[in-house]
Order: sequence, then C-alpha cells, then structure tokens
Amino acid sequence: MFTVDQLIAHGVGDYVLQSEWMAREKSKRSLAALVHSVFYVLPFLFITLNPYTLAVIAGTHFVIDRWHLARHVAWLKNRPWPGSRPWSECKATGFNPDTPPWISGWLVVIIDNLMHIIINGMAITYIGA
Repeated sequence: MFTVDQLIAHGVGDYVLQSEWMAREKSKRSLAALVHSVFYVLPFLFITLNPYTLAVIAGTHFVIDRWHLARHVAWLKNRPWPGSRPWSECKATGFNPDTPPWISGWLVVIIDNLMHIIINGMAITYIGA
C-alpha cells in the first residue's frame, strides 16, 4: 500500500519544493495553499499519471494545509481524556497549552505528515497508479 517512492515524493513535495512563503502563508491564504499543492503533487508524477489520483493527492493536501487540519485531529484525539481543554484554549496546536511548545509542535507535524501519507497511499492503491 505504501512504498518508499511515495514517502520520497511526499518529502520532496512537502519540504524540498515548499518555499518559506508557502510554509508561512498556506494556512492564511488560499493562493499560497494552492501554489504549494501544485508544487507538492509534482513528484507524484513519477509515480502516477492518473488524473483522479493526482487530483485527490493535490486536493486533500490543499484542504489539510489550508485549514491546518492536523491541529483539529490532535484536539479531537485529546478530547476524551481527563484535563482536556476547550478548542478556544487549544486552537494553536490542538494540544493543551501546558504542553511544552516543542512537543506540541512536533506532534502536529507528525500528525500532518501521517494524514498526507495515508491519503496518498490510499489514493494510489485504490484509485490507481
């Protein structure tokens, strides 16, 4: 389901091809998220030319990054546990504000990457390469 090629394409698209402007603005402006999504999908052209697969990869990448969905996932996963806080207190990262910033920051990055990798793998596997 998931291959090394897919992980490399994700890494190149999400880190190597992403400018500082894209990284800084993608959760604030749709244009930055759109440009980042276009650049993000380019390495996947070495894996698939299926337009539906590429559309799912680019489209979901846009949505996840534009609205910073990883922090919502973090908040939802932390919600049922004792000491959970309302969204208004956790909206920066989805974690309790008492969580050290370096921990909550890295955990959100990990959640974000896993969301992209899982969706990409499913798109390539089930829609087609």
